[in-house]
Amino acid sequence: MQLTPEILSQIRKNIAHAKRSEFYRKRFAGIEPEDIQTEEDLRALPFTDKEDLREAYPLGLCAVPQEDIVRIHSSSGTTGTPVIIPYTQKDVHDWAVMFKRCYETAGVTRADRVQITPGYGLWTAGIGFQLGAELLGAMAIPMGPGNTEKQVQMLLDLRSTVLTATSSFALLLAEEIARRGIGDRIALRKGIIGSERWGEKMRARIAAELGVELYDIYGLTEIYGPGIGINCTGQPHMHLWTDYFYFEIVDPKTGEALPPGATGELVITTLRKQGAPLIRYRTHDLTREISGPCPCGSEFPRIAAILGRSDDMVKVRGVILYPSRVDELLSGIEGVSSEYQVMIDHLDGRDILTLFFESPLPGEAFYGLEKTVAALFKERIGVMPVAKAVKLGDLPRSEKKTTRIFDNRY
Repeated sequence: MQLTPEILSQIRKNIAHAKRSEFYRKRFAGIEPEDIQTEEDLRALPFTDKEDLREAYPLGLCAVPQEDIVRIHSSSGTTGTPVIIPYTQKDVHDWAVMFKRCYETAGVTRADRVQITPGYGLWTAGIGFQLGAELLGAMAIPMGPGNTEKQVQMLLDLRSTVLTATSSFALLLAEEIARRGIGDRIALRKGIIGSERWGEKMRARIAAELGVELYDIYGLTEIYGPGIGINCTGQPHMHLWTDYFYFEIVDPKTGEALPPGATGELVITTLRKQGAPLIRYRTHDLTREISGPCPCGSEFPRIAAILGRSDDMVKVRGVILYPSRVDELLSGIEGVSSEYQVMIDHLDGRDILTLFFESPLPGEAFYGLEKTVAALFKERIGVMPVAKAVKLGDLPRSEKKTTRIFDNRY
């Protein structure tokens, strides 16, 4: 993303504001906003990482008087010290404005009925989807996660036209609707999916079984929440609302800036956030910047769909493995469905990778896929797996995020 003089000036203001927090007062001791005059100066600033935010628990990030905080959110992680993010009323409003843009980019209007299935509470997802829908003027149906029976009932009775969900829960609902044979009775036309990366086969299944046009929404709790970017109609790449933040793409190993178009880790600096401003925050999400104008006419810059996370990487027999590489491989094999799991074990002094994948094929063709998948996995990824075909629906479904790779070696 181009660092204009206007953005650099805003970053200097943000640094001055961030230094009102206990965390950045210590982190930027000896650094003054006027020291940041060039892109090189900005890149010389230290990164902020999730472990830093955990060390600032509970309110070490807060850069305003605590009586100005109207809401607290926390990341969805289940291990370690929670990350607490405080929001002012302006932060909440800015987030709603960005989310409203996401809905508008996806073609959602005041006439739509938005069924919201992500979780509520400390997690940012559900309430973010609701804020944006209400600011747009659409009907919000705040279901929250789970209770498939009730979800289907509301889809039918309230004639919901937009589904918001994780890809895992969208698939679960799609399979349930297909099982009941009621696809022609639901009114859905759009699906806005976030929280986890998903492969093309999963995307195609959800779109076909729900009869919807799908959009990939992006965000993370530390930077407001979901709603800071979304893809536009007919384009897989996501526009980011860069009037609220500046982004860089860096080498995940060295932290060095990468040239335009190179895949690396997304790093974000907030420009307007009051409660918990962040400077050079490492998202660990892997993507690349997309150059050139977008056919939709939007001038907001774009990034490619998230490939995975730099901290999701595992190494098996010297080969680096990302979930995105498995998605890409399986998406090109006829007869293999979207759902899979990878189990990595260490037995008799050797790493063993077992790949379970679902297939609808009958009889001998079902088991014949195992040899095909194993051979292609070895050829394209570099590790020979134990490939195991299972029937459709045999692998567990999740109402939240689905774990694809289980490393049992440690």
